[in-house]
Amino acid sequence: MNKISVVLVEDHDLSRVGLCAALQQNQEIGVIGEAANGQEALRVIRATQPDVAVVDIGLPDIDGIEVTQTLKHLATQGEELRSKILILTMHKTEDSVMAAFAAGADSYALKDISLDNLVQAIKATHEGNAWIDPAIARIVLKQAKNDALATSIAPKVPETVPPQNSHQTRVIESVDPEYQQLLESDPLTDRELDVLELIVAGCNNAQIAEKLYITVGTVKTHVRNILNKLCVNDRTQAAVRALRSGLVG
Repeated sequence: MNKISVVLVEDHDLSRVGLCAALQQNQEIGVIGEAANGQEALRVIRATQPDVAVVDIGLPDIDGIEVTQTLKHLATQGEELRSKILILTMHKTEDSVMAAFAAGADSYALKDISLDNLVQAIKATHEGNAWIDPAIARIVLKQAKNDALATSIAPKVPETVPPQNSHQTRVIESVDPEYQQLLESDPLTDRELDVLELIVAGCNNAQIAEKLYITVGTVKTHVRNILNKLCVNDRTQAAVRALRSGLVG
């Protein structure tokens, strides 16, 4: 089995070395590069092409958000960059969270995350799923529901890289009438609504199974049905659509 290749971007040497050592104990993950600042991160990531780049926001030169923007921009300019971006930081303000996703980050975790959950976040990100720390999931979804600073958490890459520390945002469109009609013609069951509410709360499948006293397999079936009925591709999009359509308050 091929390991998930990871590059760690963290300016604190002890934190980076400790995290590297911890992740190397997992047989499914291989750390293939490290960087202590943003410019070095761009060089290492472009050279090694990891499956997942774990990036801190607070870097000493260019921040992790600009690193993410630059990588996503380069990918649109013909450079082959397949790396997913997992933000791992202490920052949990709305501005930081929304700016990271607007820049193109695939997942967002806080540094007090357990090692087991970080491994799960890396795996989920590698598989193409957005992993959002439960501590900030509600911030993201509440922000998406409100139109004050509505920002896409499934962002498209900006056409140009903004100047340093100028973070673009994108408006989430309202629920299309055709989707609303689909919800009316094929409504979610009571159990699917229960599962959807827990998705919005940031729970994973195992947590949902435990809370609802059902099997993980049953949860996966409900999640698949929810995605189909809401016409979305992943759990994060489902949560946003649920909030905007009023399915979950």
